[in-house]
Amino acid sequence: MSAEELPPRESMEFDVVIVGAGPSGLAAAIRLKQLNADLSIVVVEKGSEVGAHILSGAVIDPVSLDKLIPDWREDADCPLKTQVKDDRFYWTTATSAIRLPNFAMPPLMNNHHCYIGSLGDVCRWLGPKAEALGVEIYPGFAAAEVLYDDNGAVRGIATGDMGIARDGSLKDSFTRGMELLGKYTLFAEGARGSLSKQLIAKYSLDAKSEPSKFGIGLKEVWEIDPAKHQKGLIQHSFGWPLNNSTGGGSFLYHYDDNKVAVGFVVHLNYDDPYLSPFDEFQRFKTHPAIRTVFEGGKRLSYGARAITEGGYQSVPRLSFPGGALIGCAAGFVNVPRIKGVHNAMGSGMLAAEHVAAALTAGRANDELVEYENAWRDSAVGRDLHRVRNVKPLWSKFGTIIGVALGGFDMWCNTLGFSLFGTQSHAKPDRKTLDAAKAHTPIAYPKPDGKLTFDKLSSVFLSNTNHEEDQPIHLKVADMNLQKASEHDVYAGPSNRYCPAGVYEWVEETSGPRFQINAQNCVHCKTCDVKDPNGNITWVPPEGGGGPNYQGM
Repeated sequence: MSAEELPPRESMEFDVVIVGAGPSGLAAAIRLKQLNADLSIVVVEKGSEVGAHILSGAVIDPVSLDKLIPDWREDADCPLKTQVKDDRFYWTTATSAIRLPNFAMPPLMNNHHCYIGSLGDVCRWLGPKAEALGVEIYPGFAAAEVLYDDNGAVRGIATGDMGIARDGSLKDSFTRGMELLGKYTLFAEGARGSLSKQLIAKYSLDAKSEPSKFGIGLKEVWEIDPAKHQKGLIQHSFGWPLNNSTGGGSFLYHYDDNKVAVGFVVHLNYDDPYLSPFDEFQRFKTHPAIRTVFEGGKRLSYGARAITEGGYQSVPRLSFPGGALIGCAAGFVNVPRIKGVHNAMGSGMLAAEHVAAALTAGRANDELVEYENAWRDSAVGRDLHRVRNVKPLWSKFGTIIGVALGGFDMWCNTLGFSLFGTQSHAKPDRKTLDAAKAHTPIAYPKPDGKLTFDKLSSVFLSNTNHEEDQPIHLKVADMNLQKASEHDVYAGPSNRYCPAGVYEWVEETSGPRFQINAQNCVHCKTCDVKDPNGNITWVPPEGGGGPNYQGM
Protein backbone atom coordinates (compact mmCIF):
# COMPACT_ATOMS: atom_id res chain seq x y z
CA MET A 1 0.00 0.00 0.00
CA SER A 2 1.47 3.38 -0.99
CA ALA A 3 1.29 6.51 1.15
CA GLU A 4 -1.52 7.80 -1.06
CA GLU A 5 -3.51 4.63 -0.37
CA LEU A 6 -3.21 4.81 3.40
CA PRO A 7 -6.41 5.50 5.28
CA PRO A 8 -6.80 9.10 6.48
CA ARG A 9 -5.63 9.91 9.96
CA GLU A 10 -8.07 10.69 12.69
CA SER A 11 -7.58 14.12 14.20
CA MET A 12 -8.07 15.86 17.52
CA GLU A 13 -8.11 19.62 18.09
CA PHE A 14 -6.59 21.50 21.01
CA ASP A 15 -5.72 25.03 21.89
CA VAL A 16 -2.05 24.13 22.28
CA VAL A 17 -0.01 21.12 21.15
CA ILE A 18 3.34 20.54 22.86
CA VAL A 19 5.95 18.14 21.43
CA GLY A 20 8.05 16.62 24.20
CA ALA A 21 7.40 15.94 27.89
CA GLY A 22 10.76 17.20 29.11
CA PRO A 23 11.24 20.10 31.52
CA SER A 24 10.42 22.82 28.97
CA GLY A 25 7.33 21.10 27.58
CA LEU A 26 5.88 20.24 30.98
CA ALA A 27 6.66 23.71 32.37
CA ALA A 28 4.88 25.27 29.39
CA ALA A 29 1.85 23.02 29.85
CA ILE A 30 1.58 23.73 33.58
CA ARG A 31 2.05 27.48 33.12
CA LEU A 32 -0.63 27.60 30.43
CA LYS A 33 -3.10 25.92 32.76
CA GLN A 34 -2.13 28.22 35.61
CA LEU A 35 -2.92 31.19 33.36
CA ASN A 36 -6.13 29.79 31.89
CA ALA A 37 -7.61 26.58 33.28
CA ASP A 38 -10.02 26.32 30.34
CA LEU A 39 -7.33 25.84 27.71
CA SER A 40 -7.13 22.41 26.09
CA ILE A 41 -3.53 21.23 25.99
CA VAL A 42 -1.91 18.02 24.80
CA VAL A 43 1.69 16.90 25.28
CA VAL A 44 2.98 14.14 23.01
CA GLU A 45 6.05 12.19 24.18
CA LYS A 46 8.02 9.64 22.13
CA GLY A 47 9.36 7.83 25.20
CA SER A 48 7.45 4.87 26.63
CA GLU A 49 6.67 7.02 29.67
CA VAL A 50 7.35 10.54 30.83
CA GLY A 51 11.03 10.65 31.79
CA ALA A 52 12.08 7.58 29.81
CA HIS A 53 14.26 9.57 27.41
CA ILE A 54 15.42 12.24 29.86
CA LEU A 55 19.10 12.42 30.70
CA SER A 56 20.91 15.23 32.47
CA GLY A 57 23.71 15.65 35.02
CA ALA A 58 21.80 16.94 36.97
CA VAL A 59 22.58 19.80 39.29
CA ILE A 60 19.48 21.94 38.96
CA ASP A 61 19.25 25.66 39.61
CA PRO A 62 15.75 25.94 41.10
CA VAL A 63 15.13 29.54 39.96
CA SER A 64 12.50 28.55 37.36
CA LEU A 65 10.98 25.77 39.47
CA ASP A 66 10.51 28.31 42.27
CA LYS A 67 8.38 30.41 39.91
CA LEU A 68 6.42 27.48 38.49
CA ILE A 69 5.70 25.59 41.73
CA PRO A 70 6.76 27.80 44.66
CA ASP A 71 6.06 25.17 47.33
CA TRP A 72 7.93 22.31 45.67
CA ARG A 73 10.29 21.94 48.64
CA GLU A 74 7.33 21.02 50.85
CA ASP A 75 6.14 18.33 48.43
CA ALA A 76 7.21 14.96 49.82
CA ASP A 77 6.99 13.43 46.34
CA CYS A 78 9.42 15.86 44.74
CA PRO A 79 12.61 13.92 43.93
CA LEU A 80 14.97 16.84 44.55
CA LYS A 81 16.16 16.14 48.10
CA THR A 82 19.89 16.90 48.09
CA GLN A 83 21.15 20.46 48.15
CA VAL A 84 24.72 21.21 47.08
CA LYS A 85 26.96 21.54 50.15
CA ASP A 86 30.47 21.32 48.71
CA ASP A 87 31.44 22.66 45.28
CA ARG A 88 34.87 21.77 43.83
CA PHE A 89 36.68 22.43 40.55
CA TYR A 90 39.76 20.57 39.32
CA TRP A 91 42.36 20.68 36.58
CA THR A 92 43.45 17.10 35.88
CA THR A 93 46.68 15.69 34.51
CA ALA A 94 47.29 11.99 33.98
CA THR A 95 48.42 11.53 37.60
CA SER A 96 47.04 14.43 39.60
CA ALA A 97 43.99 16.59 40.20
CA ILE A 98 44.76 20.21 41.06
CA ARG A 99 41.93 21.92 42.89
CA LEU A 100 41.12 25.45 41.74
CA PRO A 101 40.28 27.86 44.57
CA ASN A 102 36.59 28.67 44.79
CA PHE A 103 37.29 32.37 45.37
CA ALA A 104 38.83 32.54 41.88
CA MET A 105 35.69 31.17 40.23
CA PRO A 106 33.21 33.70 38.80
CA PRO A 107 30.09 34.11 40.97
CA LEU A 108 28.03 32.62 38.13
CA MET A 109 29.71 29.27 38.85
CA ASN A 110 28.47 29.07 42.43
CA ASN A 111 26.25 25.99 42.90
CA HIS A 112 25.45 26.12 46.61
CA HIS A 113 21.81 27.11 46.03
CA CYS A 114 21.29 24.23 43.59
CA TYR A 115 19.93 20.69 44.01
CA ILE A 116 21.24 17.31 42.83
CA GLY A 117 18.90 14.68 41.45
CA SER A 118 17.50 12.86 38.46
CA LEU A 119 15.91 15.08 35.82
CA GLY A 120 13.99 12.07 34.54
CA ASP A 121 12.44 11.67 37.98
CA VAL A 122 11.68 15.40 38.11
CA CYS A 123 9.76 15.04 34.84
CA ARG A 124 7.95 11.98 36.22
CA TRP A 125 6.91 14.19 39.14
CA LEU A 126 5.86 17.11 36.93
CA GLY A 127 3.80 14.93 34.59
CA PRO A 128 1.03 14.10 37.11
CA LYS A 129 0.98 17.73 38.21
CA ALA A 130 0.25 18.76 34.64
CA GLU A 131 -2.40 16.06 34.31
CA ALA A 132 -4.03 17.16 37.57
CA LEU A 133 -4.53 20.56 35.95
CA GLY A 134 -6.21 18.94 32.94
CA VAL A 135 -3.29 18.55 30.53
CA GLU A 136 -3.49 15.45 28.33
CA ILE A 137 -0.17 13.59 28.02
CA TYR A 138 0.32 10.88 25.41
CA PRO A 139 3.53 8.92 26.07
CA GLY A 140 4.67 6.33 23.56
CA PHE A 141 3.71 8.42 20.52
CA ALA A 142 6.45 10.02 18.45
CA ALA A 143 5.72 13.29 16.67
CA ALA A 144 6.80 12.33 13.16
CA GLU A 145 5.47 15.08 10.91
CA VAL A 146 4.72 18.80 11.08
CA LEU A 147 1.33 19.72 9.63
CA TYR A 148 0.84 23.02 7.81
CA ASP A 149 -2.21 24.97 6.70
CA ASP A 150 -2.72 26.43 3.22
CA ASN A 151 -0.84 29.56 4.21
CA GLY A 152 2.25 27.65 5.33
CA ALA A 153 1.62 28.09 9.04
CA VAL A 154 2.04 25.20 11.48
CA ARG A 155 -1.31 23.76 12.46
CA GLY A 156 -0.09 20.80 14.55
CA ILE A 157 1.73 17.52 14.23
CA ALA A 158 1.05 13.93 13.23
CA THR A 159 2.24 11.02 15.28
CA GLY A 160 4.05 8.23 13.48
CA ASP A 161 2.35 5.26 11.94
CA MET A 162 2.98 2.03 13.84
CA GLY A 163 3.19 -1.54 12.58
CA ILE A 164 5.34 -0.95 9.47
CA ALA A 165 7.83 -3.71 8.67
CA ARG A 166 11.47 -3.07 7.83
CA ASP A 167 10.75 -3.64 4.14
CA GLY A 168 8.00 -1.01 4.22
CA SER A 169 5.08 -3.41 4.14
CA LEU A 170 2.21 -3.05 6.58
CA LYS A 171 2.01 -5.63 9.36
CA ASP A 172 -1.24 -6.92 10.82
CA SER A 173 -0.63 -4.56 13.73
CA PHE A 174 -0.50 -1.48 11.49
CA THR A 175 -2.05 1.59 13.08
CA ARG A 176 -2.30 4.97 11.42
CA GLY A 177 -0.89 7.94 13.33
CA MET A 178 -3.06 10.69 14.75
CA GLU A 179 -3.26 14.34 13.77
CA LEU A 180 -3.04 16.62 16.80
CA LEU A 181 -4.10 20.07 15.71
CA GLY A 182 -3.59 23.23 17.69
CA LYS A 183 -3.93 26.99 17.49
CA TYR A 184 -0.27 27.03 18.50
CA THR A 185 2.32 24.25 18.64
CA LEU A 186 5.36 24.39 20.91
CA PHE A 187 8.35 22.22 20.03
CA ALA A 188 10.20 21.00 23.13
CA GLU A 189 12.07 18.08 21.56
CA GLY A 190 15.45 18.67 23.18
CA ALA A 191 18.82 18.95 21.44
CA ARG A 192 18.75 18.31 17.69
CA GLY A 193 15.04 17.59 17.61
CA SER A 194 14.02 16.06 14.30
CA LEU A 195 10.99 18.31 13.70
CA SER A 196 12.71 21.37 15.13
CA LYS A 197 15.53 20.85 12.63
CA GLN A 198 12.99 20.81 9.81
CA LEU A 199 11.31 23.96 11.06
CA ILE A 200 14.61 25.80 11.37
CA ALA A 201 15.35 24.93 7.74
CA LYS A 202 11.86 25.66 6.39
CA TYR A 203 11.57 29.10 7.96
CA SER A 204 15.31 29.94 7.83
CA LEU A 205 15.21 30.51 11.57
CA ASP A 206 19.01 30.33 11.78
CA ALA A 207 19.66 32.89 9.02
CA LYS A 208 20.94 35.50 11.50
CA SER A 209 22.47 33.23 14.13
CA GLU A 210 25.82 31.51 14.51
CA PRO A 211 26.19 27.81 13.62
CA SER A 212 24.67 25.41 16.13
CA LYS A 213 27.27 23.78 18.39
CA PHE A 214 26.96 20.57 20.34
CA GLY A 215 28.65 18.29 22.81
CA ILE A 216 28.01 14.69 23.74
CA GLY A 217 27.31 13.98 27.38
CA LEU A 218 27.80 10.46 28.75
CA LYS A 219 26.58 9.53 32.21
CA GLU A 220 26.55 6.63 34.64
CA VAL A 221 24.85 6.34 38.01
CA TRP A 222 26.64 4.28 40.66
CA GLU A 223 25.79 3.03 44.12
CA ILE A 224 29.01 3.37 46.10
CA ASP A 225 30.42 2.31 49.46
CA PRO A 226 28.60 4.40 52.11
CA ALA A 227 31.97 5.17 53.71
CA LYS A 228 32.97 7.04 50.55
CA HIS A 229 29.70 8.87 50.02
CA GLN A 230 29.69 12.63 50.65
CA LYS A 231 26.10 13.72 50.19
CA GLY A 232 25.89 17.15 48.62
CA LEU A 233 29.40 17.11 47.11
CA ILE A 234 29.74 18.08 43.48
CA GLN A 235 32.96 18.35 41.53
CA HIS A 236 33.79 19.36 37.98
CA SER A 237 37.05 18.94 36.13
CA PHE A 238 38.67 19.64 32.81
CA GLY A 239 41.95 18.45 31.33
CA TRP A 240 43.06 14.81 31.16
CA PRO A 241 42.20 12.51 29.43
CA LEU A 242 41.42 15.09 26.72
CA ASN A 243 44.26 17.01 25.10
CA ASN A 244 44.43 20.79 25.05
CA SER A 245 42.76 21.12 21.66
CA THR A 246 39.76 18.95 22.58
CA GLY A 247 37.14 20.63 24.73
CA GLY A 248 35.19 18.88 27.44
CA GLY A 249 35.16 17.92 31.08
CA SER A 250 33.65 15.78 33.79
CA PHE A 251 31.20 15.89 36.66
CA LEU A 252 30.83 13.86 39.84
CA TYR A 253 27.71 14.38 41.97
CA HIS A 254 27.03 12.69 45.35
CA TYR A 255 23.33 12.58 46.21
CA ASP A 256 20.57 10.39 47.69
CA ASP A 257 21.06 6.85 49.01
CA ASN A 258 24.81 6.51 48.40
CA LYS A 259 24.42 7.39 44.74
CA VAL A 260 26.99 9.12 42.59
CA ALA A 261 26.30 10.45 39.11
CA VAL A 262 29.47 10.51 37.04
CA GLY A 263 29.58 12.00 33.60
CA PHE A 264 31.84 13.16 30.83
CA VAL A 265 31.24 15.78 28.14
CA VAL A 266 33.17 16.04 24.88
CA HIS A 267 32.63 19.07 22.66
CA LEU A 268 31.73 17.79 19.20
CA ASN A 269 34.03 20.22 17.41
CA TYR A 270 36.96 17.87 18.03
CA ASP A 271 39.23 17.19 15.05
CA ASP A 272 40.63 13.67 15.62
CA PRO A 273 38.51 11.06 13.81
CA TYR A 274 40.00 8.33 16.01
CA LEU A 275 38.70 9.88 19.23
CA SER A 276 35.96 7.93 21.02
CA PRO A 277 33.99 9.96 23.60
CA PHE A 278 32.74 6.76 25.22
CA ASP A 279 36.25 5.39 25.69
CA GLU A 280 37.54 8.73 26.94
CA PHE A 281 34.80 8.58 29.59
CA GLN A 282 35.82 5.08 30.63
CA ARG A 283 39.46 6.15 30.75
CA PHE A 284 38.58 9.17 32.90
CA LYS A 285 37.24 6.87 35.62
CA THR A 286 40.69 5.29 35.96
CA HIS A 287 42.23 8.55 37.17
CA PRO A 288 43.85 8.06 40.61
CA ALA A 289 41.62 10.74 42.15
CA ILE A 290 38.45 9.19 40.68
CA ARG A 291 38.75 5.41 40.64
CA THR A 292 38.81 5.04 44.44
CA VAL A 293 35.29 6.52 44.61
CA PHE A 294 33.90 3.61 42.61
CA GLU A 295 35.96 0.70 43.88
CA GLY A 296 33.57 -1.68 45.61
CA GLY A 297 30.56 0.06 44.07
CA LYS A 298 27.96 -1.02 41.54
CA ARG A 299 27.08 0.64 38.25
CA LEU A 300 23.29 1.07 38.03
CA SER A 301 22.62 2.88 34.77
CA TYR A 302 24.16 4.40 31.66
CA GLY A 303 23.09 6.85 28.98
CA ALA A 304 24.23 9.46 26.49
CA ARG A 305 22.77 12.58 24.94
CA ALA A 306 23.77 15.43 22.66
CA ILE A 307 23.97 18.80 24.42
CA THR A 308 23.41 22.20 22.82
CA GLU A 309 26.53 24.32 23.31
CA GLY A 310 26.19 27.27 20.93
CA GLY A 311 24.60 29.47 23.57
CA TYR A 312 23.46 33.04 23.01
CA GLN A 313 24.94 33.45 19.53
CA SER A 314 23.48 30.22 18.16
CA VAL A 315 19.89 30.55 19.35
CA PRO A 316 17.77 30.68 16.17
CA ARG A 317 14.67 32.76 15.71
CA LEU A 318 12.24 31.14 18.13
CA SER A 319 8.90 32.01 16.56
CA PHE A 320 7.32 31.12 13.23
CA PRO A 321 3.74 31.04 11.96
CA GLY A 322 1.77 28.77 14.26
CA GLY A 323 4.39 27.90 16.83
CA ALA A 324 7.69 28.31 18.61
CA LEU A 325 10.82 26.51 19.82
CA ILE A 326 11.41 26.11 23.55
CA GLY A 327 14.05 24.49 25.76
CA CYS A 328 17.02 22.67 24.28
CA ALA A 329 15.29 22.59 20.88
CA ALA A 330 16.25 26.27 20.85
CA GLY A 331 19.65 25.78 22.52
CA PHE A 332 19.38 27.33 25.97
CA VAL A 333 22.11 25.36 27.81
CA ASN A 334 24.56 27.44 29.85
CA VAL A 335 27.80 25.63 28.89
CA PRO A 336 30.23 26.75 31.63
CA ARG A 337 27.64 26.09 34.35
CA ILE A 338 26.74 22.73 32.74
CA LYS A 339 23.11 23.62 33.30
CA GLY A 340 20.09 23.90 31.06
CA VAL A 341 17.08 22.85 33.13
CA HIS A 342 16.43 26.30 34.58
CA ASN A 343 16.52 27.88 31.13
CA ALA A 344 14.48 25.09 29.56
CA MET A 345 11.73 25.59 32.11
CA GLY A 346 12.08 29.36 31.94
CA SER A 347 11.68 29.42 28.16
CA GLY A 348 8.67 27.11 28.37
CA MET A 349 7.01 29.40 30.90
CA LEU A 350 7.86 32.50 28.85
CA ALA A 351 6.40 30.98 25.69
CA ALA A 352 3.30 29.87 27.61
CA GLU A 353 2.67 33.41 28.80
CA HIS A 354 2.78 34.75 25.25
CA VAL A 355 0.65 31.90 23.91
CA ALA A 356 -1.97 32.51 26.61
CA ALA A 357 -2.04 36.23 25.81
CA ALA A 358 -2.43 35.52 22.09
CA LEU A 359 -5.28 33.07 22.68
CA THR A 360 -7.02 35.55 24.98
CA ALA A 361 -6.80 38.09 22.16
CA GLY A 362 -8.49 35.62 19.81
CA ARG A 363 -5.41 34.90 17.77
CA ALA A 364 -4.42 31.53 16.28
CA ASN A 365 -1.74 30.07 14.00
CA ASP A 366 0.08 33.37 13.60
CA GLU A 367 3.62 34.19 14.66
CA LEU A 368 4.34 34.74 18.34
CA VAL A 369 6.75 37.59 17.65
CA GLU A 370 6.30 38.79 21.23
CA TYR A 371 8.04 35.65 22.50
CA GLU A 372 10.90 36.10 20.05
CA ASN A 373 11.26 39.74 21.05
CA ALA A 374 11.12 39.02 24.78
CA TRP A 375 13.59 36.19 25.40
CA ARG A 376 16.82 38.20 25.25
CA ASP A 377 15.67 40.52 28.04
CA SER A 378 14.29 37.64 30.09
CA ALA A 379 16.16 35.71 32.78
CA VAL A 380 17.04 33.15 30.11
CA GLY A 381 18.61 35.70 27.80
CA ARG A 382 20.51 37.42 30.58
CA ASP A 383 21.84 34.06 31.82
CA LEU A 384 23.20 33.14 28.37
CA HIS A 385 24.50 36.60 27.49
CA ARG A 386 26.89 36.68 30.44
CA VAL A 387 28.62 33.45 29.35
CA ARG A 388 28.36 33.90 25.58
CA ASN A 389 32.11 33.97 24.97
CA VAL A 390 33.19 30.95 27.02
CA LYS A 391 32.64 28.29 24.35
CA PRO A 392 34.10 30.23 21.37
CA LEU A 393 37.16 31.29 23.40
CA TRP A 394 37.67 27.67 24.50
CA SER A 395 37.39 26.49 20.90
CA LYS A 396 39.78 29.12 19.54
CA PHE A 397 42.52 29.02 22.17
CA GLY A 398 42.34 25.48 23.58
CA THR A 399 41.54 24.35 27.08
CA ILE A 400 44.32 25.99 29.11
CA ILE A 401 44.21 29.50 27.66
CA GLY A 402 40.59 29.38 26.49
CA VAL A 403 39.16 28.41 29.89
CA ALA A 404 41.25 31.13 31.57
CA LEU A 405 40.02 33.74 29.10
CA GLY A 406 36.45 32.50 29.46
CA GLY A 407 36.66 32.77 33.25
CA PHE A 408 38.06 36.29 32.95
CA ASP A 409 35.22 37.25 30.62
CA MET A 410 32.64 35.87 33.06
CA TRP A 411 34.16 38.03 35.79
CA CYS A 412 33.92 41.04 33.48
CA ASN A 413 30.31 40.27 32.59
CA THR A 414 29.51 40.03 36.28
CA LEU A 415 30.65 43.67 36.45
CA GLY A 416 28.58 44.57 33.40
CA PHE A 417 31.08 44.67 30.52
CA SER A 418 33.18 42.47 28.24
CA LEU A 419 36.52 43.16 26.59
CA PHE A 420 35.77 40.50 23.99
CA GLY A 421 32.45 41.80 22.67
CA THR A 422 30.59 38.79 21.32
CA GLN A 423 32.81 36.10 19.85
CA SER A 424 31.78 33.93 16.89
CA HIS A 425 31.69 30.18 16.45
CA ALA A 426 33.89 29.06 13.61
CA LYS A 427 31.89 26.38 11.78
CA PRO A 428 29.45 23.50 12.30
CA ASP A 429 30.77 20.53 14.28
CA ARG A 430 30.52 18.17 11.31
CA LYS A 431 33.13 20.24 9.46
CA THR A 432 35.83 20.08 12.14
CA LEU A 433 37.16 16.54 11.57
CA ASP A 434 40.59 16.15 10.01
CA ALA A 435 41.33 13.40 7.51
CA ALA A 436 42.45 10.21 9.23
CA LYS A 437 45.92 10.46 7.69
CA ALA A 438 46.62 13.49 9.90
CA HIS A 439 46.18 11.44 13.08
CA THR A 440 47.26 8.18 14.67
CA PRO A 441 44.74 5.54 15.85
CA ILE A 442 44.16 5.64 19.60
CA ALA A 443 44.72 2.39 21.49
CA TYR A 444 42.17 2.53 24.29
CA PRO A 445 42.58 0.11 27.23
CA LYS A 446 40.29 -2.91 27.27
CA PRO A 447 37.46 -2.60 29.81
CA ASP A 448 37.86 -4.54 33.04
CA GLY A 449 34.13 -5.04 33.69
CA LYS A 450 34.44 -3.54 37.16
CA LEU A 451 35.29 0.12 36.67
CA THR A 452 35.36 0.38 32.89
CA PHE A 453 32.93 -1.23 30.48
CA ASP A 454 32.17 -1.83 26.82
CA LYS A 455 29.40 -0.18 24.84
CA LEU A 456 27.04 -3.12 24.59
CA SER A 457 26.96 -3.88 28.32
CA SER A 458 26.38 -0.17 28.86
CA VAL A 459 23.49 -0.04 26.39
CA PHE A 460 21.96 -2.97 28.28
CA LEU A 461 21.81 -0.78 31.39
CA SER A 462 19.97 1.94 29.44
CA ASN A 463 17.03 -0.47 28.95
CA THR A 464 17.03 0.41 25.25
CA ASN A 465 14.50 -1.44 23.15
CA HIS A 466 13.17 -1.06 19.62
CA GLU A 467 10.78 -3.19 17.65
CA GLU A 468 13.27 -4.94 15.36
CA ASP A 469 10.96 -5.34 12.39
CA GLN A 470 10.53 -1.65 11.62
CA PRO A 471 12.20 0.73 9.16
CA ILE A 472 15.68 1.80 10.28
CA HIS A 473 15.32 5.24 11.80
CA LEU A 474 18.88 6.31 10.97
CA LYS A 475 18.72 7.44 7.36
CA VAL A 476 21.86 7.45 5.20
CA ALA A 477 21.22 9.72 2.23
CA ASP A 478 24.06 8.46 0.02
CA MET A 479 25.69 5.14 0.87
CA ASN A 480 28.37 5.63 -1.80
CA LEU A 481 29.38 8.90 -0.17
CA GLN A 482 29.51 7.15 3.19
CA LYS A 483 32.04 4.70 1.82
CA ALA A 484 34.09 7.19 -0.20
CA SER A 485 34.29 9.82 2.52
CA GLU A 486 33.29 8.66 6.00
CA HIS A 487 35.17 5.37 5.57
CA ASP A 488 37.97 6.10 3.10
CA VAL A 489 38.89 9.63 4.19
CA TYR A 490 37.95 9.70 7.87
CA ALA A 491 38.47 6.00 8.79
CA GLY A 492 34.88 5.42 9.89
CA PRO A 493 34.50 7.75 12.92
CA SER A 494 30.83 6.75 13.31
CA ASN A 495 32.04 3.58 14.99
CA ARG A 496 33.72 5.76 17.62
CA TYR A 497 31.55 8.85 18.07
CA CYS A 498 28.44 6.75 18.58
CA PRO A 499 28.20 5.81 22.29
CA ALA A 500 25.98 2.80 21.69
CA GLY A 501 27.63 0.61 19.06
CA VAL A 502 25.08 1.47 16.38
CA TYR A 503 27.51 1.85 13.47
CA GLU A 504 30.02 -0.67 12.15
CA TRP A 505 32.13 -1.00 9.04
CA VAL A 506 32.10 -4.74 8.35
CA GLU A 507 34.91 -6.01 6.12
CA GLU A 508 33.67 -8.42 3.47
CA THR A 509 35.26 -9.92 0.36
CA SER A 510 33.40 -7.37 -1.77
CA GLY A 511 34.64 -4.51 0.40
CA PRO A 512 33.56 -2.75 3.58
CA ARG A 513 29.83 -2.63 4.34
CA PHE A 514 28.18 -0.01 6.53
CA GLN A 515 26.06 -1.80 9.12
CA ILE A 516 23.51 0.03 11.26
CA ASN A 517 22.48 -1.70 14.49
CA ALA A 518 19.48 0.57 15.00
CA GLN A 519 18.15 -1.47 17.92
CA ASN A 520 21.09 -0.17 20.03
CA CYS A 521 20.29 3.51 19.47
CA VAL A 522 19.92 5.55 22.67
CA HIS A 523 18.63 8.56 20.70
CA CYS A 524 21.63 10.74 21.53
CA LYS A 525 21.61 12.34 18.02
CA THR A 526 25.42 12.52 17.84
CA CYS A 527 25.44 10.97 14.36
CA ASP A 528 23.06 13.67 13.14
CA VAL A 529 25.58 16.26 14.34
CA LYS A 530 29.02 14.74 13.69
CA ASP A 531 28.82 12.81 10.41
CA PRO A 532 31.38 14.74 8.34
CA ASN A 533 29.08 15.04 5.33
CA GLY A 534 25.78 15.52 7.15
CA ASN A 535 24.83 12.28 5.46
CA ILE A 536 23.03 10.67 8.43
CA THR A 537 19.65 11.92 9.57
CA TRP A 538 18.01 10.74 12.78
CA VAL A 539 14.22 10.37 12.56
CA PRO A 540 11.88 9.05 15.24
CA PRO A 541 11.38 5.28 15.37
CA GLU A 542 8.06 3.86 16.46
CA GLY A 543 6.77 5.59 19.57
CA GLY A 544 7.90 3.99 22.80
CA GLY A 545 11.21 2.82 21.33
CA GLY A 546 14.61 3.83 22.59
CA PRO A 547 16.02 4.00 26.09
CA ASN A 548 13.98 3.62 29.25
CA TYR A 549 16.23 5.49 31.62
CA GLN A 550 15.70 5.03 35.33
CA GLY A 551 17.06 7.63 37.71
CA MET A 552 18.87 9.57 34.99
